[in-house]
Amino acid sequence: MQDCSSARPSLAPALDRRTLLAGASATATLAALGFSPAALAQQGLKLGVAEAFGFEGLKARARDLASRPYQAPPSPRADVLERIDYDAHGKIKFKPEMALWANGPSPWPVTFFHLGRYFQKPVRMHVLDAGQAREIVYDESYFEMPADSPARELPTGAGFAGFRFQESRSGHPGRKGEKLDWQKNDWVAFLGASYFRAIGELYQYGLSARGLAIDPAVAGKPEEFPDFTHVWLETPQPGAEYVVVYALLSGPSVAGAYRFRMHRGKGVTMEVEKALYLRKDIERLCISPLTSMYWYSETAKSTAVDWRPEVHDSDGLALWTGAGERAWRPLNNPRRTTASAFMDENPRGFGLLQRDREVGHYLDGVFYERRPSLWVETQGDWGKGAVQLIEIPTDDEIHDNIVAMWVPSAPARAGASFEFRYKLHWLADEPFPPALGRVVATRLGNGGQPGTVRPRGVRKFMVEFLGPALETIPFGVKPEVVLSASRGTFSYVFAEAVPDDVPGHWRAQFDLTVEGNEPVEMRCFMRGGDKVLTETWLYQYLPF
Repeated sequence: MQDCSSARPSLAPALDRRTLLAGASATATLAALGFSPAALAQQGLKLGVAEAFGFEGLKARARDLASRPYQAPPSPRADVLERIDYDAHGKIKFKPEMALWANGPSPWPVTFFHLGRYFQKPVRMHVLDAGQAREIVYDESYFEMPADSPARELPTGAGFAGFRFQESRSGHPGRKGEKLDWQKNDWVAFLGASYFRAIGELYQYGLSARGLAIDPAVAGKPEEFPDFTHVWLETPQPGAEYVVVYALLSGPSVAGAYRFRMHRGKGVTMEVEKALYLRKDIERLCISPLTSMYWYSETAKSTAVDWRPEVHDSDGLALWTGAGERAWRPLNNPRRTTASAFMDENPRGFGLLQRDREVGHYLDGVFYERRPSLWVETQGDWGKGAVQLIEIPTDDEIHDNIVAMWVPSAPARAGASFEFRYKLHWLADEPFPPALGRVVATRLGNGGQPGTVRPRGVRKFMVEFLGPALETIPFGVKPEVVLSASRGTFSYVFAEAVPDDVPGHWRAQFDLTVEGNEPVEMRCFMRGGDKVLTETWLYQYLPF
């Protein structure tokens, strides 16, 4: 574990501009290629010239881009975009009738986000069919906006900030069985740098994923935010149960080609394939980064900092190692930015999860109890590296202060290339839960025994486990608590059934005595004889 500081610049996508073509000649060309642009033209969408497109060609384009110095493309009319502040941006609405595939063939229409002060870098959007791609040309007529909106001063072809897939036109079933109105509900959104997110099975947005993170929390070095600069939306085949999106990534240190195959089911599943080509040396190259918010939970909360019992999008990092160990690391809101590394080889998966689903633990109308869990299922050979967890201090819920990602051991040097495949599961729980007892709560208090003077420098821990493996413990038998720590000594160690009559609900209780205020890395699990009964609880204790 190392301590480090991190700057967090604003998130916004960047892009170069292209010559656009619209009008009768373009329409005739597209019709000759069999794209049937008449329906899109009828609803008012303007299209550019047709160009051949394929994923291998996109990789070659990214490779070539990385061989040349990075040039940040200018934003269209930056003076205008600065005037489209939060309030002005909120008044600009994409017209549902203008959505791509509003009338098919895809079940899931696509709508677009407008540029503004906080999203100044345009993304070039394309529709792809039968290997032919055509740019969707920005025009203010796609949006509802006030007559005095600064957005009206932007030129045709200025570009979009991002896009989202709406729910099915046939009506995806909602939480209560009702059919969702596609014009008012979406399930995937790409907006800002390489950020994207999806709705979970509890019908709520929460944490985000990123195409790539570069040098987060590297001391003395600002984090770099590469952008998805071009996006291609593939027209689904009749009867398709998924959508496919391609993206070109570019930044000062990297270029990359991405393919997303996304399924809307109980939650959302994304199959991701990407190829990265480095322009510069990168100290911390972060694969499949997940970004979330953790302010406080039942584990630790400053007195009267807020009226709600808990506030977080995620409450822990789950790990499934290459060796098969399952582990849970509760999140912290530390005093200073920290980075923790969990070394591994070919991990099976990891994720930021929201395990606490009790409404009464949040008491908030923003539905923290419904926030999705996000699991990364690795595919292929990921080699040696580490799942790294970065925790940044926060005093409010408006900041994403948690990042989890895979960092390869292989040096990320200029000229190097990397390819990765993985699945992202946006669900209520991890997709492959073990039969082991899982950590469901971590509680801290003053150490020592009731009725005595509580000693200084001693903390009491109560770690709760729940799961099928713990239901098999015979009556009158207690599991063994297995503990270790990077420093300090343990006392009053024992296990007991939680007195709530819930089968398989046990807790480990122990005191830790430690001097100084440096972090303490701790491990705990329960076993019965030679049989492991629970996942491993990992915790970074920050003494006062």
